[in-house]
Amino acid sequence: MLHVRQANVARTLRVGSGSADRDGPTVPAYPGAMSREIGSWLSGPQSLGSGDGFPGQRLGVPSDGPGSLAGMGRRAAALGVDWLISYGLAGLLLAAGLVGTSFLATGVLLIWFVLGVVSVRLFGFTPGQYLLGLQVASVDNRLNVGTGRAIVRGLLIALVIPALFTDSDGRGFQDRLTATAVVRR
Repeated sequence: MLHVRQANVARTLRVGSGSADRDGPTVPAYPGAMSREIGSWLSGPQSLGSGDGFPGQRLGVPSDGPGSLAGMGRRAAALGVDWLISYGLAGLLLAAGLVGTSFLATGVLLIWFVLGVVSVRLFGFTPGQYLLGLQVASVDNRLNVGTGRAIVRGLLIALVIPALFTDSDGRGFQDRLTATAVVRR
């Protein structure tokens, strides 16, 4: 057990009975001090209903309608459409005899990656995002998403795990790293 007068101990770890220490303020007893300090980070982020606003408010996007952040369901559906298109294109290459069956697994990923990078760079959306009314927007006031950022986004989405870690706005790690967001058109 740590005592109040130990100099090299953080104030929140010192145990006391409400007496003042050398630093000046009163150090409350363990139950009150520790529970408030631990509770501030263990409880996680505050809910959006507690006055923090809506998802995307920090980015300057509207709460709903065109330009608002897209939900996870629509983004996942767009990704599914893009994967189906990639499977279809790989199947066409296989049927045409241009590639062997060993190409199929890797080929679908390569086709999906190239399709995504090229279409986001040129148009601002993938075919699946177009069908679902979404687009990839730059949140750092650039006109469009460049090739480098499109490549980084594609690589991180291909790894799957980074896309699952989202912030309070619902943006995945690939969007935070490349200063982009998937919004409604």
